Amino acid sequence: MKNGTKQFRTDLISIALPVTLQALLQSSFGVVDQIMIGQLGSESIAGIGLGGKFASLYTVVLGAVAAAAGIMVAQYVGAKDEKGIERGFYLNLLLSLFLAAAFMMVCCIFPHRIMALYTRDEAVKAQATVYLRIYAFSFLPVAMSTIMAVFLRCIGKAALPLAASFFSVLLNTGLNYLLIFGYGGFPAMGVRGAALASVIAQTAAFAVTAAYFCFSGKGIKSRSGLSMPGEAWRRYLGILSPILICEFMWSLGENVYGSIYGHLGTEPCAAMTMTGPVQGLMIGLLSGVSQAAGIMIGRHLGKEDYTAAYRDGKRLMGCGAAGSMILSILLLVVGQSYVSIYNVELSVQSTAYQILAVFAIISPIKVQNMILGGGIIRSGGMTRYVMWIDLIGTWVFGVPLGLLAAFVWRLPIPQVYFILSLEEAVRLLLSVLIFRRKNWMRKL
Repeated sequence: MKNGTKQFRTDLISIALPVTLQALLQSSFGVVDQIMIGQLGSESIAGIGLGGKFASLYTVVLGAVAAAAGIMVAQYVGAKDEKGIERGFYLNLLLSLFLAAAFMMVCCIFPHRIMALYTRDEAVKAQATVYLRIYAFSFLPVAMSTIMAVFLRCIGKAALPLAASFFSVLLNTGLNYLLIFGYGGFPAMGVRGAALASVIAQTAAFAVTAAYFCFSGKGIKSRSGLSMPGEAWRRYLGILSPILICEFMWSLGENVYGSIYGHLGTEPCAAMTMTGPVQGLMIGLLSGVSQAAGIMIGRHLGKEDYTAAYRDGKRLMGCGAAGSMILSILLLVVGQSYVSIYNVELSVQSTAYQILAVFAIISPIKVQNMILGGGIIRSGGMTRYVMWIDLIGTWVFGVPLGLLAAFVWRLPIPQVYFILSLEEAVRLLLSVLIFRRKNWMRKL
């Protein structure tokens, strides 16, 4: 048992720490953009928030493909199946590139129509349109670097994606300073500058990751993994399809929430947008535990060590619960200082802090759902369980409650956010029931 505990800690730290740091660095893209754009006023804050809300649809769908890749590669690594590893990598890379190209075309051709779904404020709509049209050019490099990073983590090389993210964040911060405000001889581009800085920084991160992947000897040499028998295709689609449906419908629900906030007015929307980076940072701090769960439990399942898989699953849930509670207390302490950074009305700052307080209450439940649904239960390939959990949570509870709270009961935005977030409790109940039944544990 002592050896098992030691190995658990070693695996958790080696996988979760780099992933967590990378997630924090990626979240800092939003923090830097928001704080710098925040000096330009509520309309710019709301615009970049709504533009980013639609872009999150792509991010979530790409994350679904990355999750499928992680499930496949982790189990094939555990089973020492080299052809399976190749197959998991190349299939998901091609699918990611296709999705990136499709989303980029939509964002470049129809940005104004898309943003009209989120707000009636023409000034906010114009800012969001500008941001989305430029930011969409980051989709292709993000797709490639994401799938490469999944592969590198699964083979125990998580440090490189972390280094690439660190480099891109430094570059993004510097470019934001130059392009948003017009320093160093550059024109003051405002929202355009923020979007352009993100595109350049994400492209640079991909270049670093690709260079290591191709020339370090850690990449995949063969392309034979593209050929698969019919049964393997069915198994792959059985894993991927529920994740895609689940993540897309969840993200669509989040965009409905964004539309609700947008229609409540520019100031409430700006307040919600101000809280987004902090929420991303808090979730990012524990996202490593979720990704570690998928890889660690997947390896156990690949070896058919089901006892260790269930035992480590409970340990990972305990780590997430402890970490999320500490972070929630910290957020309540420093939240007021954070919202005061923004150059907005005091009423907007007050509303933003109230929203952060609600998030602090909900966060521990969200983290458990992330570890259970996003990591543990998915690791056995039973992705349809998670699909139904998310569909029920979002569309049976979250969206109807949000619409009622905003447009029937006409509650202020902090209360609307709390009521629709009760869906997280429903998801957790369903996830725990499935976890305890153990029928999610299987080898691919």
